[in-house]
Amino acid sequence: MQQADIGLIGLAVMGENLILNMESKGFTVACFNRTVSKVDDFVNGRGKGKNIIGAHSIKELIANLKRPHKVMLMVKAGQPVDDFIELLIPEMEPGDIIIDGGNSHFPDTTRRTQYLESKGLLYIGTGVSGGEEGALIGPSMMPGGSPAAWPLVKDIFQKICAHTDKGEPCCDWVGENGAGHFVKMVHNGIEYGDMQLICETYHIMKSVGFTNEEMHDVFAEWNEGELNSYLIEITRDILAYKDAEGNAVVDLILDTAGQKGTGKWTAIAALDAGMPLTLIGEAVFARCLSAIKEERVTASGVLKGDVVPFTGDKKQLVADLRKALYAAKIVSYAQGYQLMMAAAKEYGWKLNYGGIALMWRGGCIIRSRFLGKIKEAFDKDPELKNLLLDPFFKAVMDDSQAAWRRVAVAAIQTGVPMPCITAALSYFDGYRNARLPQNLLQAQRDYFGAHTYERVDKPRGEFFHTNWTGHGGSTTANTYIA
Repeated sequence: MQQADIGLIGLAVMGENLILNMESKGFTVACFNRTVSKVDDFVNGRGKGKNIIGAHSIKELIANLKRPHKVMLMVKAGQPVDDFIELLIPEMEPGDIIIDGGNSHFPDTTRRTQYLESKGLLYIGTGVSGGEEGALIGPSMMPGGSPAAWPLVKDIFQKICAHTDKGEPCCDWVGENGAGHFVKMVHNGIEYGDMQLICETYHIMKSVGFTNEEMHDVFAEWNEGELNSYLIEITRDILAYKDAEGNAVVDLILDTAGQKGTGKWTAIAALDAGMPLTLIGEAVFARCLSAIKEERVTASGVLKGDVVPFTGDKKQLVADLRKALYAAKIVSYAQGYQLMMAAAKEYGWKLNYGGIALMWRGGCIIRSRFLGKIKEAFDKDPELKNLLLDPFFKAVMDDSQAAWRRVAVAAIQTGVPMPCITAALSYFDGYRNARLPQNLLQAQRDYFGAHTYERVDKPRGEFFHTNWTGHGGSTTANTYIA
């Protein structure tokens, strides 16, 4: 009996496409789905005539696998993953591997890795990015978990993933326990930021009178240069798309955005780590604001903006938007990388930051030309504290600033919300300032709560308190966390 190289549970579109991808690369795949009829439909449909083995039970799935048994879960994140793990454990042997390819929250992956290792099994939590098309022809993959599992799945993962123009696989080992899913979470947070930045440039162009056709041409031109990316490319195509009646479909879509939670997780992780992911946070909140559609419609009839119609040069505005979008995008990645660095320090992960950029270079939703520049930056300086300090990115900031500021002014004057482009500029200005106004904030905290402060004329780590009112006494509260 022919045995499969790997098993996969979950026959939604991503699961089916990954199986077809694996099979096309020379692997035999066994599959199972809780609704067993789906197994037969798939094997006799899209999988007909291929090296795909349908299984009608977990026991049958495992029996059809080569040792060590490798089973990939492509099921909904959360409890379904835990449920399938419990069904798999009794059927598996020491050294067998369970792989979670869904968008699981990284603490869950850490917990599951420890749990399965305690039972003699190995576990991988891998981010899989690229959507349905990526799953079929080559996604970006970010595996982490039990290090001993990586050599056993490396060949499969690196053959089915996307590859760069130079043939480098967009998949490599990220780190222990939840590292892979953490990096995928940050990827998704950056994706939220990228999408919102593009929407803001679209919004201001539309508000000053650009047609969809004109915006299509703008994004088509941008995609030929430094902004070349999957998201710019699909935006170009969306703006040109018309239905059978000749209507622009983008204009028929309700302006309320959905989300699955990974952007929110990124923002929460940033708050927990004390990292200023301002742009990604604003991208999440922009979706939340869009979701209260009825409230906004009501408010639009009550709250009138004191705005100035745009009278500038539209061609200059497009040139400025191009630079502002590029600079803000760099800030988004800089913030995401700062969060990964903080997590690596907290959890003891040895993340390869240049390698992560390479993993994102192809297959994934945020794939773009300038990721190669991020890899170069970390190859030159593995200890780089912030992407903005790299000579290439510093030069982009120098070149973009005037245009970026003009875009922010135009948005404010015309009443077009640009939460991410302006948040990115504020972060840049905050990061480049040697002195911020939090000296006053610390004075306020010390005044009302005796929280103490440090002084510029004393060594770091010495804390002081002022009796601001003359009757506050000398007792202090705990010192602050910086």
